[in-house]
Amino acid sequence: MKKIGILLLLSAVFLTTLSAGGTAETKKGVEPLIGISKFLSHPALDAVETGIQDYLESAGKTVRYDFQNANADVSSSAQIAQKFKADKVDIAVGIATPVAQALVNVFTDIPVVFSAVTDPLGAGLVTTYTTPYPENSTGVSDMNPVEAQIELLVRLTGAKTIGNVYASGEANGVTLMEQAKAAAEKLGIGFVAAAVANTAEVKQAAQSIINRVDAIYIATDNTVISALPSVDDVAAKAGVPLMTGDPSNVEGLNFLVAWGFDYYKIGLATGKIIAQLLDGKKPGEIGTVFLTDPEDFELWFNLDMAKKLGITISEELLASAAVLYENDKKIIQ
Repeated sequence: MKKIGILLLLSAVFLTTLSAGGTAETKKGVEPLIGISKFLSHPALDAVETGIQDYLESAGKTVRYDFQNANADVSSSAQIAQKFKADKVDIAVGIATPVAQALVNVFTDIPVVFSAVTDPLGAGLVTTYTTPYPENSTGVSDMNPVEAQIELLVRLTGAKTIGNVYASGEANGVTLMEQAKAAAEKLGIGFVAAAVANTAEVKQAAQSIINRVDAIYIATDNTVISALPSVDDVAAKAGVPLMTGDPSNVEGLNFLVAWGFDYYKIGLATGKIIAQLLDGKKPGEIGTVFLTDPEDFELWFNLDMAKKLGITISEELLASAAVLYENDKKIIQ
C-alpha cells in the first residue's frame, strides 16, 4: 500500500504481422491490426484500454485498432471474436474474462492477449503458468489480494459477518467470491453471498442480504462493479460499510474503503506484452504476468462515510492511502 503515481514517436518503415507461433513477419506498407474486445465499458476496463494505447505509442509502435464492446453480453463476445477472425487481426486482445475466453475459443493461429483476468488458468485461457508453453495466449492477471482486503475490512469495521454480491456466470466473479469466503472462514467470521446473472439483479441481491451482514465486500467482478452505485445505495441507506476491490469505480459513492489495482498500469503491462509480440516474441515465452509491486495498487478512504459510521481510521492507514475523501472533496496524496 503506497501512494500511487501514474507512470507512464518513432515511425516504422516495415511493420509486422504475426504468424502462428507469434513470430513476426514483415508486411510492407500495412500497419498491424490490433483487435481489442472489451466486456463492457466501466472506468477500470476503460483505463486498461487507454494504458494499452499509451504504452504502444510510447514504444514507437504504429498500429491500427478495432475497438469493440460486448456490453456485458456473452453472445456478443463470441460475435466479436468471429468478426476479428474475418477481419484477419494480427493480435486479438480481450479485456476481462468472458471476451478473452471467446477469443481463445476462436483463435489458434494468431496471438490472443488477455487483460484484467483474475484467474487465467481457471478460466481456461492458459494451461500452465510455467513458461515456455506452446499455446498462443498470454496476458495480464488482475488477481487481487482478497484475503488482505477482507482482513482490512474486518479490522476497520469489526464486522462479524461479511456480505458479497457476485456474478455466477463470470469465472472471475466465482473465483473471487470463493476466495472471500475462504478468507472469512479463516478469520472465523460469517459470510453471506448473493449471486446475480446480470446487472439488473444487483440491487435486489444487495437488498436480500443487507440485513444479515455487518459490511459488504465487492470484488473486481465486472457485472457487479458496473452496477456498484446500486450496491452503494443499499449499503448507505442501511448504514452498512462498503468496501470494493476497484478504486476506479467509487467516484461520488458512499464507500468506506477501496483497495485494488490501478487499472491503467494493467493496461501499460498489457501494452508491453503486445509490443513484445510485435517484435517477434511468442506468447508461450511471455506467459501470464502478475503485478505484485505495492505501487501497482491504490488505497482509498472516504472519511466522510467513516465519520457517519463512527469508524476511526488509523494515521498509519491514512498515510498509506493514495486518495482520501473529506468534506466532499477528493484529496490525492
